[in-house]
Amino acid sequence: MSVLDPQPRFILVETSHPGNVGAAARALKVMGFGDLVLVRPRLPDVLSLEETVAMASGAADVLTRARVVDEIEDALEGVHHLCATAMTPRDFGPPTASPRSHFEGLRRRYADTPPGESHGNPPAADRVGAPRLALLFGGERYGLSNEDVYRAHVCLSIPTHPDYGSLNLAQAVQLMAYEYRQALGGFEVQARTDPVQWADAAAVAGALRHWQQVLEGIGFLDPQAPKKLMPRLQQLLNRAPWAQEEVHILRGMARAVERAAGLGPRAATPSAPDSPDLPPRTTLD
Repeated sequence: MSVLDPQPRFILVETSHPGNVGAAARALKVMGFGDLVLVRPRLPDVLSLEETVAMASGAADVLTRARVVDEIEDALEGVHHLCATAMTPRDFGPPTASPRSHFEGLRRRYADTPPGESHGNPPAADRVGAPRLALLFGGERYGLSNEDVYRAHVCLSIPTHPDYGSLNLAQAVQLMAYEYRQALGGFEVQARTDPVQWADAAAVAGALRHWQQVLEGIGFLDPQAPKKLMPRLQQLLNRAPWAQEEVHILRGMARAVERAAGLGPRAATPSAPDSPDLPPRTTLD
């Protein structure tokens, strides 16, 4: 059993813009949530408006399941822990916390609450599943009233730049949904590419021998005075793992140089003049 509510409720109070309702539904779905309740929206039919559905962008099922109610009390039915997303009133009110720290604190607190004890939580023996949690968002123009904030157990404040902390409603919903999903454990990142097929040491050594032949053939490497050129190239290749396709590219480049230079696979090559500027070389065989 998860100690945190796996499906928190997102309550939007007196929303005025259909686009924000649709975008909020999309924000919930991408984080795996779907419990959306609207309290006294400016447009009673906002859930079915074209702009709302367009901004939901594939999350129409969240809009279909969403509810519209007249009073916050109706939206809070069955909720044990309410988080307001607003500034704490100046006179008094619930404590303020960041979403991440508060959700982590709840997880620890619920996990440590034994049956028969509450500590401000629903007693473990009296609840089925995790305590229900809801996040309360105010309207675009005026936010939440003090009376609505007083209902909450905590005011969650998204950390922003101190000089500008204005967030669009749907943006705030997305950030809260993300933080709560992370508190639940998050989702694994899905790989978009096939697993890399790494080349083994024998394949890399084969490519290096191929290039040794090419360098000898074009006169860059003198087999009579190789110095340390090939060991240095070996160290260069050893600095990172090589995929099989990358080794194939190296071999293909070597073949292209052979063709351009008119060399056969093992053509004899003239010796390059001894020069202090050329790196040394040794054979690998």
